Amino acid sequence: MTQTEVERLKLMVVDDEPDNLDLLYRTFRRDFQVYKANNARGALAILEKEGEMAVIISDQRMPEMNGTEFLSQTVERFPDTIRILLTGFTDVEDLVDAINSGQVFKYITKPWNPERLKVLVEQATETYRIVKKRTQELSRALRRESLFNAVTTAIRESLDYESMLQKIVATIGQTFDATCCLLKPVEDDLLLPNEFSYQNPVFHTPDNAFDPSFLIEKVLATHECQIYQEIYDDKSCNYLVVPLSYQQDLLAVLALYQWGQDEPWHDEEIQLITGVAEQAALAVSQAKLYQCLQEKQEQIKAELEVARQIQNNLLRQTLPDIKGGKLQACCYPAREVGGDFFEVFVHPKGDLWLAVGDVSGKGVPAALFMASAISVLRRELSQETPADPNVVIHNLNNALCTDLISNNCFITLVLACFTPTTRDLVYANAGHIYPMVWSQQATKAEEPNYLKVRGIPIGILPEWQAQSGRLVLSPGDTLLLASDGITEAMVSNKFLSAAKTVDGVFPVSRSMLKQDGLWQILQDEPQPLSLNHLLACIQADNPVQEDDQTILSLEVL
Repeated sequence: MTQTEVERLKLMVVDDEPDNLDLLYRTFRRDFQVYKANNARGALAILEKEGEMAVIISDQRMPEMNGTEFLSQTVERFPDTIRILLTGFTDVEDLVDAINSGQVFKYITKPWNPERLKVLVEQATETYRIVKKRTQELSRALRRESLFNAVTTAIRESLDYESMLQKIVATIGQTFDATCCLLKPVEDDLLLPNEFSYQNPVFHTPDNAFDPSFLIEKVLATHECQIYQEIYDDKSCNYLVVPLSYQQDLLAVLALYQWGQDEPWHDEEIQLITGVAEQAALAVSQAKLYQCLQEKQEQIKAELEVARQIQNNLLRQTLPDIKGGKLQACCYPAREVGGDFFEVFVHPKGDLWLAVGDVSGKGVPAALFMASAISVLRRELSQETPADPNVVIHNLNNALCTDLISNNCFITLVLACFTPTTRDLVYANAGHIYPMVWSQQATKAEEPNYLKVRGIPIGILPEWQAQSGRLVLSPGDTLLLASDGITEAMVSNKFLSAAKTVDGVFPVSRSMLKQDGLWQILQDEPQPLSLNHLLACIQADNPVQEDDQTILSLEVL
């Protein structure tokens, strides 16, 4: 508000006595825009035409409508107006009512002292300025909060980074009645090719009228707001270009355009728009970070899928036909890649090598050691005359121990060599769960033969030493090698018939399968044995797979 505007505030005087009205007019005409009325209805008509007054001075005793009644009708429409009542000593009761109801700021008795009245009006105008200033500040704060809420809501409703940018440009364009609005993302102070725009449907912008490119370049160079006005087709065109920056990082440039409006952007609007831009920049920064994380996740997911395919290809895709035997194998990692593996290798001299291993941990680190273990194992088994299983595991430990120890990892492995002509089985176990052997003729009361010769896992000590176990398999025998992802699966007790108490009540709802539970399930499996069916039953009862699951069987025919 300029000094001239301050000095020329509107003031109304209302009095039914012409001399008093003229005196009041002459008293204040130099300092105010003075409006005068000789009755309340005339005063209301002036207010209807001229709008809010800074001060109204009204006589109390007037025909048709007294001063307090008149002033009370101005309160709701003009709450900021300061009201002064001229009254006589006999009007005390009306005066008290007027003051108590908040309709009157001050009262002065007739006849009044002109100097005292001037002082009183000065106080009134100062109060009016303070009230208007605070009202404007509150109005700006409410508008700012409303706009911030609108932008926040628009951002919250956005599904992704690009939809958020479109929401921002549309919300700001609509809020500030822009003819056009343009938002261009920025990265490393360079404009990205994509852009987001808003066009006011009420106004049609002439072709080529809106071109903020030169202002956008200035914002890119200075990171500061740019304002510009030009004439196009004899109409004023106003530009406002603001940066969307977060922590000194320019994220986008927002350009607003108003066509056909003579007045440029007001300071208040500029401050409000820049404030909104700051808030939007924070949201854009978070959305951009979230988008980058999503892209990284998609990239990692794609890379893990490639790794899964590679790891799957490392395992035998088809199992060899063995004279006098039947092979089955399944391997299901808990994640995209895992540390479980199996190996089936037929040596040129006729021996059949079987292995199931488990690298500690899960995911990519375990998968890398799994690939190394298979590579070294195949190299050992491809020798012209492979060593006994315990020596092969010893050699594996020598090759992998340093890397395993340095990464706090280890590998459990069971390795067996079966000679089909003699049915001899030689095996070695490096900390793995016991292999199982049973006969098809075994009854449910019988326990399987757990092959319990075992040493420590690979990667625990620099030197691995253990003996090999030996036995002869008979026709109808089955050898089963499994990983602990199967025996440690949590299954419901109703899945295991032996878990019932004497009264037929299950003591707990779920428990670890263990090898005894696996044996119970194997006895109930339909014949011929299908490992895929077996694992499907376990996984159906244990929907959350916590660990890699691998199983391999050899049936002697």
